Amino acid sequence: MESHRLPGRDAPVELDICFTCQGLWLDHGENLRLTGDGVVQLFGLLHQHRSDERQPVGQRLGCPRCTQPLAQGFDVVRSGRYITHRCGQRHGRFSLFSSFMVEKGFVRQLSSGEVKALAQKMAAIYCSGCGAPVDIRQNDSCPYCRTAFSLLDPDAVRHALQAYREGRSGAAASPPAAPTAGTSIPSASAEALADSLVAIERERSRAERERQSRGLKPPAPVSGLMVGDLVAAGVATVWAVLSAGDG
Repeated sequence: MESHRLPGRDAPVELDICFTCQGLWLDHGENLRLTGDGVVQLFGLLHQHRSDERQPVGQRLGCPRCTQPLAQGFDVVRSGRYITHRCGQRHGRFSLFSSFMVEKGFVRQLSSGEVKALAQKMAAIYCSGCGAPVDIRQNDSCPYCRTAFSLLDPDAVRHALQAYREGRSGAAASPPAAPTAGTSIPSASAEALADSLVAIERERSRAERERQSRGLKPPAPVSGLMVGDLVAAGVATVWAVLSAGDG
């Protein structure tokens, strides 16, 4: 993991990030100290490393402070349920970037109508909860961890960042309500989302060709299906909005 100093409320937050698995280690209480500017910088870091080789999170995780095994559990907030791994000695917790974004209210769940529309262009997506590839033509949620499909949405991020600016960082902000079946949101339409996912997969293919040209072993293919990362697509879209000064 790489350590990055991000703006915090009382002092800078030393956030440890693994860009390979998009995991975050937060010392006890650090999740409540990160400011809106810190979140924006975190989006920037994830965007810079969007083409890094990805690997799934290990089955057994240990605390970097005491080396004791981390206990997996679930937390529930207004924007959904997410997985977290905590140290029994209260040294901190590990979670995926997607889980952190759920906690902070930066995501919204996709409606069944949006999932069906997305399935017409994309055969499968990665689950933001456990990282498994899921065939969205047959499933409306992850069959492994039962996580509902969710998206990092610029509208939800703007809403949550506004709550930070108003000093309400102690609790997750309420994201915009999910649309009903058959409706769409202009900033995250199924067609635009699919185009973004395809662009990300194209960039990953380019990076993979570079790895192969250097003689590095490529990762195993996933069932021959086009697989996209909704969180990665959301990061790219959100960063485009933030860097344009709309955040």
